[in-house]
Amino acid sequence: MWLKLVILALLLAILISLFSGLLFLVKDTDGQSRLVTALSVRIGLTVAVMLLIAYGFWSGQFTWNTPWLH
Repeated sequence: MWLKLVILALLLAILISLFSGLLFLVKDTDGQSRLVTALSVRIGLTVAVMLLIAYGFWSGQFTWNTPWLH
């Protein structure tokens, strides 16, 4: 259960980073360092989510519930 909550929190952080990047794109006219930082944070969070999902399948906490696999 804790794994699902961590993934959900990371997805929320990705959304916050996405909209902050949009804000930096619209507001900043002089430099793009904050926009690049927001993109870097978003990429790092996405990699973390993918690794946690892979760990969930590897550890058996996540399973496939599709009818065609059973």
